[in-house]
Amino acid sequence: MNIANKITLSRVIMIPVFLIFLLVPMHLGTITIWHAKIPVSQFIAGIIFILASCTDWLDGYLARKYNLVTNFGKFLDPLADKLLVTSALISLVGFHYIPSWMVIIILAREFAVTGLRLVAAGEGDVIAASKAAKWKTTFQMLAIIFYLFNNLPFGLHGFPLADILLWLAVIMTIISGWDYFYKNREIILRSK
Repeated sequence: MNIANKITLSRVIMIPVFLIFLLVPMHLGTITIWHAKIPVSQFIAGIIFILASCTDWLDGYLARKYNLVTNFGKFLDPLADKLLVTSALISLVGFHYIPSWMVIIILAREFAVTGLRLVAAGEGDVIAASKAAKWKTTFQMLAIIFYLFNNLPFGLHGFPLADILLWLAVIMTIISGWDYFYKNREIILRSK
């Protein structure tokens, strides 16, 4: 296993640690940042999420720069993203930070594209992440970060930045899902 794949795997390992700090009651007190009070455990979860999100950029950078792109990495990287983002989004729905219908759209697309990847794998093809999907993941991760930090004083004309980023993520979710199925329609047509 090369270094890029190990970094991707570290992202998967960070998920349960992130969830423990986010969801398990710890009563570690609060921290005040720009007049916003954030539970310390949620702050730590936010830092872990940022570190995990950075590994998404780092593993791809190393894989491309040092020619470490593998089929395993093409499979594991989007899976690690889905696990990280899905666990965070579902948790944020539980906190009533974000509406469940938006998360349902995101999850439906993720399951559909994963199904497409499985069909492609059965045909001997590997579908790598598209540019639109990378933008979708970026908007999702940024939205989650802003929600985890209680939308610190960021916004645009009364709209919290986290909400704007989440809307962009949902729009890119739909666009990238359509893009995957359109560009790979021949895989579906020739599958048995």
